[in-house]
Amino acid sequence: MTELEIAKAGQISPAVKNIAQEEGVSPEVLRQKVSSGEVVIIKARQSGKAVGVGSILRTKVNASIGTSSLVCDLEFEKRKARLAEETGADTLMELSAAGDIDQIRREIINTVSLPVGNVPLYQAFCETIRKYQDPTKLDPEYLFDLIERQCADGIAFMAIHCGINLFTMERLKKQGYRYGGLVSKGGSLMAQWMVKNNRENPLYEQFDRLLGILKKYDTVLSLGNGLRAGAIHDSLDRAQIAELLINCELAELAREAGCQVMVEGPGHVPLDEIEASVLLAKKMSGGAPYYMLGPLPSDVGAPFDHITAAIGAAISAKAGADLICYVTPAEHLSLPNEEDVVIGVKAARLAVHVGDIVKRRGVADLKDKQASKDRRDLKWNKVFESLLFPEDARRLVEERKSLEKRRCSMCGDLCALEQAELVFKDYLRENKK
Repeated sequence: MTELEIAKAGQISPAVKNIAQEEGVSPEVLRQKVSSGEVVIIKARQSGKAVGVGSILRTKVNASIGTSSLVCDLEFEKRKARLAEETGADTLMELSAAGDIDQIRREIINTVSLPVGNVPLYQAFCETIRKYQDPTKLDPEYLFDLIERQCADGIAFMAIHCGINLFTMERLKKQGYRYGGLVSKGGSLMAQWMVKNNRENPLYEQFDRLLGILKKYDTVLSLGNGLRAGAIHDSLDRAQIAELLINCELAELAREAGCQVMVEGPGHVPLDEIEASVLLAKKMSGGAPYYMLGPLPSDVGAPFDHITAAIGAAISAKAGADLICYVTPAEHLSLPNEEDVVIGVKAARLAVHVGDIVKRRGVADLKDKQASKDRRDLKWNKVFESLLFPEDARRLVEERKSLEKRRCSMCGDLCALEQAELVFKDYLRENKK
């Protein structure tokens, strides 16, 4: 039985029990959310680690790694995977598109304890191009066999592009294409395949077959955003909304079949449309967990798009997004290196915490309150304990020899907190109104 089927049967699985304890929620309430499809349980079969994604839980962060045809180094990717986990990523996506992809996938899965996801179309088109020098010769039978092989290897969740089909392709044509083009690798290659073969997307056409494979392994279906906007001026256009509508219908079919499912969100979204994007997807999908790619509220931030995306991620988390895919400083410019991965994970973790302060007020903001009180009282060691990145903070203080007695080098003798303490210490209450 899948986690969804177990929950629907009224049973609390060990994974649900553990996640409830970690997140400070009722196991029964969490079971109900899994049963309704508002929460998915993504399980790493290689380690037994389970991650809950969805409403009532903290917003999770995904880190992506993987080879390209220009940079293909397995040990490099393994180092990035380990760093992503050490820095606090909740899930990992292995997105290799070069090298021995089967070997890379298996080694990456065994390198981390995190649930690992992927995009099956990458390997499918990569190997088709190697064999025929033409992506449009992709054999649908090979594609479904590959998906099963990847699930059997331990892939915990899959981004699958079902919503880019003949109907949504027509919307893209009739609206005059796009300012930012089609930025999904899997989506653009599937578009070529459909046009050249004059056939429907097999992942959409044989959706029941796809669900059967994923359900067998309890691999979570992440309905891919193949028509996501690659420019803020393309956000919420007809093609994107058409794909979202189809994906939300497919999410309902997946739940009915007992398959856990998430819906993916758009890439580039202006600030005033982020909340609408989340609410629209949540409402149309029946509250399915929303996996937000970025989002980036500007197109001109490179090489600081980890900051651009952090702004969007904070608003997304506040609005109800459940899983955020990190963006690194290398976005739009290069394959990320180890430093990029660390920076990307940290930026995303901080961003989702900012959103969770509002979404989970009274839970997510407790460390902020404690850090503020300890900072007021100049209790530096206690402050470090409450920070998201205590090691980085301690290292900065030590390297710059910033602390002298109670004061840091920012204010020195003019320490505002120390001076104010002389005036207000007798009025201090533990819990002010």
